[in-house]
Amino acid sequence: MTQPSDHTIQSNRQALEQAQQADSALFQAVAGWQSPVLDQVLPPLSNLANRSVLWIGTSAVIAALGGRKGRIAAAKGLVAVGITSAVANLAAKNLVRRTRPSTGVPEERRIEQPDSSSFPSGHTASAAAFSATIGGEYQLLYIPIHATAAAVGFSRVYTGVHYPGDVLFGWLLGRFVAGALDVVWPRRWS
Repeated sequence: MTQPSDHTIQSNRQALEQAQQADSALFQAVAGWQSPVLDQVLPPLSNLANRSVLWIGTSAVIAALGGRKGRIAAAKGLVAVGITSAVANLAAKNLVRRTRPSTGVPEERRIEQPDSSSFPSGHTASAAAFSATIGGEYQLLYIPIHATAAAVGFSRVYTGVHYPGDVLFGWLLGRFVAGALDVVWPRRWS
């Protein structure tokens, strides 16, 4: 196996620095937004997604109201969240030790900074996995569940705990896990 050249290593470093600068610039752009409505809605939504409480509660409603189909879909959604959470929070965050954004978001919409690595967004990964799984099982819920998941992802940037790149990677990770789960646990009612 050949070693990468110094030029290749330098090019890769420059590309990574440019990506981080773009990510920081986008974070600062979002931090500069002012919306009293979003200030009231997104911090509580972001906190509601802590420890997947939002997805556990949604699963409970789907299981209670959806009969056998609902119980199976809810179980599959929670499995997707569990796998995604483990990959994001136990593996990926320990491999990529990215510091969280430190400034820029107004005090009134800031939430408590977690101690873990910023990359990837575990909240977003779980939201994407759950929405892809439940949305695939219940077409009626597709739009509201995906809109809620997207709002959770955006809330993580808006409240100052993640860079947009953390959220994007979290979203892709969650979608990947949901897709892999569909291979081993196919959709029954789609």
